[in-house]
Order: sequence, then C-alpha cells, then structure tokens
Amino acid sequence: MTASDDDLVAAAELAQKNAYAPYSRFRVGAALCVGERVFVGCNVENASYGATICAERGAIMAMVVAGQAAPDKIAIFTDGDEPAMPCGLCRQVLIEHNLKMVVLTATPSSRRSMKLSDLVPEPFVLKR
Repeated sequence: MTASDDDLVAAAELAQKNAYAPYSRFRVGAALCVGERVFVGCNVENASYGATICAERGAIMAMVVAGQAAPDKIAIFTDGDEPAMPCGLCRQVLIEHNLKMVVLTATPSSRRSMKLSDLVPEPFVLKR
C-alpha cells in the first residue's frame, strides 16, 4: 500500500518547516514514498549556490541511504501562490529512480498532480 496523497503532502509541509533558506527565503519540503515508507527532505541553501541541495534531492538521498528504491510518488510543498515544479536538476535525479512516479505539488491553498513522465516527456536516460 502507498501513502495517501494527504499524508504525503502533510509530511512535505512538515519537512518544509526545517528548510534552511536564508538567501532565497523560498522554503521547500519534499516527501516521497516507497510503498508505505516515507522519506523527507528540505532545501538547504549555501552561499556557494552550487552547493545548495533541493528538497527533492534530499528526500531521494534519504531513500537511498535507507536502502530503498523506486519511489511511487513525491510531494513538494511551498508557501507560494502556485505549486512549484521541481527544477531541472531534480527532475533528472527523480527520473533516475522512477520515471513512472507521481509528482504532487502543493501550497497551503492549491495542489497539482501529474506523472513524472508527463513533466519530462523525453528524458535523458542511460541504457543499462
């Protein structure tokens, strides 16, 4: 069984509260699930912008450290007026782990849901 959309968005919202975003002030939380297991991440900025880690990649790292793979879906939570889509770098990392996952983006007042494959219709993948 997979975590419900509501539970996943709530976990992303909770993770967002721990975001370290002194430069952009744009705090993001992410939660992804592999079956019933949920892994969270938040953005952690750095004065050297290239060293910044996005919430989505933080959640993927937590999943990998726990020995899990192939997430079913990911929720991304921000305080913006419109739900924020994953950046290009995060899209590529998500593709590596499951092109078929569902991407939920949410704010306090709105939500969107789509397949990652629809968000990235022609992904860069290596044949193994």
